[in-house]
Amino acid sequence: MSYGERASVTTNPVARRLLQLMERKRSNLSFNPDVTTKAELLRLTDLAGPQICMLKTHIDVVEDFDWDLVIQLQALARKHDFVIFEDRKFADIGNTVQLQFTSGVFRIARWADIVNAHLVPGPGIVTALRQAAAGSGREVALLLLAEMSSKGNLATGNYTDRTVAEALKCKDFVIGFIAQRSLTPAHPE
Repeated sequence: MSYGERASVTTNPVARRLLQLMERKRSNLSFNPDVTTKAELLRLTDLAGPQICMLKTHIDVVEDFDWDLVIQLQALARKHDFVIFEDRKFADIGNTVQLQFTSGVFRIARWADIVNAHLVPGPGIVTALRQAAAGSGREVALLLLAEMSSKGNLATGNYTDRTVAEALKCKDFVIGFIAQRSLTPAHPE
């Protein structure tokens, strides 16, 4: 199934937008600059922007973060047609996750198109993030961490299976997984 065909059957607007731009760009390239300064993040993003479909950020490592960085990243996303994925890996109880997502210095809900979370605290984390996203006035999607690449990690077996099962209950908000392999080949959306 092509990206365009998948876009026509997905229920999540962020997933639809991402799949449509992947079809347009004929690419699924994601870019993760992992730099620690605003200037370098903006410079590299502008250089890579025309080729990428997704910018993956770790905004909390940017030493000189300010709100102007968010404004400029959003402008680059519009200019080069890509989505922004903040790789925050939320993993706390509902109220705390909602505050981390909507408040504080980074106010991630105001600018990230996609975020991710561990299911370690239970499925309530999905509910909490969905509620916070709905309150943000923007379309935001969630990826669940079902597997990790780090040696000796505990995201395997039953944890992975439960993560997939919970995600399939929330297809309107959860658009996929962070994983080392395909986890749901029978569910293309």
